[in-house]
Amino acid sequence: MIVIKNVIKNYRLGETDIKALRGVNLKIDKGDFSTIAGASGSGKSTLLNLIGCLDRPTSGEIWIGGTQVNNLTEHQLDQLRLRTIGFIFQSFNLIPVLNVYENVELPLLIMKEVSASERKKRVNHFIEAVGLKDFGQRKPSELSGGQRQRVAVARALVTKPQLVLADEPTANLDSKVAIEIIDLMKHIRSTENTTFVFSTHDPKIMERADKILRIEDGVIIGGKGD
Repeated sequence: MIVIKNVIKNYRLGETDIKALRGVNLKIDKGDFSTIAGASGSGKSTLLNLIGCLDRPTSGEIWIGGTQVNNLTEHQLDQLRLRTIGFIFQSFNLIPVLNVYENVELPLLIMKEVSASERKKRVNHFIEAVGLKDFGQRKPSELSGGQRQRVAVARALVTKPQLVLADEPTANLDSKVAIEIIDLMKHIRSTENTTFVFSTHDPKIMERADKILRIEDGVIIGGKGD
């Protein structure tokens, strides 16, 4: 699903060169439930942004689902993100004025080939899958943090992406709810055959992953299942 070959990512900050990634190589297979683990500033968010085609590497190759993404146009990257990749954010990123149903439906409105009846079927399916069947008309302000993250999971899945990326998806949740969210994602992986990659620095969350990719100072230093 993901192949990264000798990826380097540098940033310019004033007069300083920031070496965020220093020659990363990794492979993640379809259906994997993997975490990128590392301390703040280790490069894990930079790596997720590159996998999600939200940024481009300074050098090296990135392949997503058999497509090399380095030289794709912005329009091609937009289409890849829309149809292949789902995103879950630690801050939920729900739209306050929309209810749960509308927040989950939103990505499908951009996919013109999805009919109204198919939209309704998918939205209801994933709202139920995350345990919020009776919450479709509630606004985000009427939900707990864990419920908001469940909405975010449903929204990420509604386009039926091959790959879901989650950057610290449990950072704003207490330990019990955080584990529930990760277990929910793992269950959905098994039922939808979706590849999940998420970042964390929480050991309790790491141990639920099938594969752990540990990153330190922009370099993959090993981990479980690699």
